[in-house]
Amino acid sequence: GEERLGVVSARVKKHRWHKKVLKSTDPLVFSIGWRRFQSLPLYYTKDPNLRLRYLKYTPEHMHCHAAFYGPITPPNTGILCFQTDARKTFRISATGVVLELDATVKIVKKLKLVGEPSQIFKNTCFIKGMFNSSLEVAKFEGASIRTVSGVRGQIKKASKSDDGSFRATFEDKLLRSDLVFLKAWVPVPLPTLYNPVTSLLAPQGRGWLRMRTAAETRAELGVAPPVQADSLYKPVERVTRRFNKLSVPKALQAALPFKTKPKLDPQQPKPKKKNRRVVIAEPEERAANKLMHQLHTMYKEKERKRKQSNETRRAANAKKRAREEEEKSEATKRVRKKRYVKQGLAEKRSSKASSGEDMR
Repeated sequence: GEERLGVVSARVKKHRWHKKVLKSTDPLVFSIGWRRFQSLPLYYTKDPNLRLRYLKYTPEHMHCHAAFYGPITPPNTGILCFQTDARKTFRISATGVVLELDATVKIVKKLKLVGEPSQIFKNTCFIKGMFNSSLEVAKFEGASIRTVSGVRGQIKKASKSDDGSFRATFEDKLLRSDLVFLKAWVPVPLPTLYNPVTSLLAPQGRGWLRMRTAAETRAELGVAPPVQADSLYKPVERVTRRFNKLSVPKALQAALPFKTKPKLDPQQPKPKKKNRRVVIAEPEERAANKLMHQLHTMYKEKERKRKQSNETRRAANAKKRAREEEEKSEATKRVRKKRYVKQGLAEKRSSKASSGEDMR
């Protein structure tokens, strides 16, 4: 039983003194009981609906689950993980505990596929660009899809041409400009690597050959990480969509009530200032306008002075109120201090009296 290998499920947490987060499928040296071995863990978390969701990196200050291939170990056994054998840095990268032995974990990750309609027939259309072959379409037959505008649909069957296009039905007729996408979950395979640490049993001078991480290998060979063109951010260019004018048939217009009939008269442009008619006022009108203007100016000046005086009065009242509150708080502190002094003296006298009675 102790020699049997299988999938072990554990709860792990990155050590707070380890500088970097841990990456899935990066080799780790596990120290479990009297065993030391190297394996490739997959990190995941358990959603409320019991789905085991794949994590690319361990959380910064939180536990997560890990599945790895190794010897069958009883639950509640402690785990120590090491990533490097360098002596200059803190070596312990994670700690944890075994949860389940010989586990059958199905870890899944999100998959989002995008396609576009090639032929449209009312509520049915053919979608291209989402899959590469009919076999891939067959895996997702019956899956629900939707457009960016929110129209829901379902994958029906692959087309006869083996290019990944398929037939789908939707709630409404699609447009050529619509994008169709599929949200799915795909299983992540667990790598089965078991590399026992044999350095303590090796002859003098021979070390243990450990598997290096991809970052260490790239750094030693001077190779840059692979760059995928699809993963790079690009500037979004949105073309302004122009819709056709609403055309209501004449028979329908005749049957509509007047308030719902389309008013198709073109909007009249506003006259420009230079084209406006010049109004020349009479002397009596000019005198009346001048008087009204003077009265309005006097009223505005009076309102401005009234607001200014109100603000000055409010500021003085606020200062006075603050000063009164401060004096009140000081007086309260003095009264409280006197009361506490009296209370302390009374307690001291009572304690002395009680101690004298005890001595008698």
